[in-house]
Amino acid sequence: MKDALRSDAPPLRVLARRFLASCVGRLIIGAAGLLTGVRAVWAGTTPKAEQTLYFANHTSHGDFVLLWATLPPDLRAVTRPVAGQDYWMASKARQFVGQDVFNALMIKRDGSAGGPNPVEQMTEALNGGDSLIMFPEGTRNTGDEIMLPLKSGLFHIAKACPQVRLVPVWIENLKRVLPKGTLVPIPLACSVRYGAPIALADGEDKAAFLARARQAMLDLRPEHDRDEPVADPAPAAPGAPEGRP
Repeated sequence: MKDALRSDAPPLRVLARRFLASCVGRLIIGAAGLLTGVRAVWAGTTPKAEQTLYFANHTSHGDFVLLWATLPPDLRAVTRPVAGQDYWMASKARQFVGQDVFNALMIKRDGSAGGPNPVEQMTEALNGGDSLIMFPEGTRNTGDEIMLPLKSGLFHIAKACPQVRLVPVWIENLKRVLPKGTLVPIPLACSVRYGAPIALADGEDKAAFLARARQAMLDLRPEHDRDEPVADPAPAAPGAPEGRP
């Protein structure tokens, strides 16, 4: 109470907001476990208190929630999901969850001119000491493909931040738990599989690095999913913006 009365202490409303955000965070973690039975599988690495960029497949709005929820508490506290500003700033409730609970790095996904460059935003956050969760496909994969082609952002970040561990992640089953257009989750066990870190090799070009990053993610699929054929990624459309993740 004495701290709250000091002139340099945060106002009571700020402390109350932090407390509420902490409670909501715990509720989200509990709900994720209850609805999906999510478990972390550290297949090629172990949780480390080192600055990390987790890059994962993307099939649902709940992807980063599961990844964030499966991190140990000390790593979760310093890891920020990269999230679409258009979605998370659309209402006061989403804004509170996105900013106060997840401390998300908000990016503009529509490519509009005049806004900050998402890759530069992520690079700045990493250089500032944050760890990040990103989805290099750039958008949710709602089709039948195993994975969409990776955008160039992951390559540019790897080049700009060589000190950051790059950990591939595969999120299993969430697309089946929350199919497109449904509001009520279908109970089904999910897993978040963390692979061995990769790094940009000396002289490695963008195409080679992205192909290797993509394969590192695909290699984390459980055995029963590996029978599905994986098409080679289509080349990026001419004129596609290079700065977008």
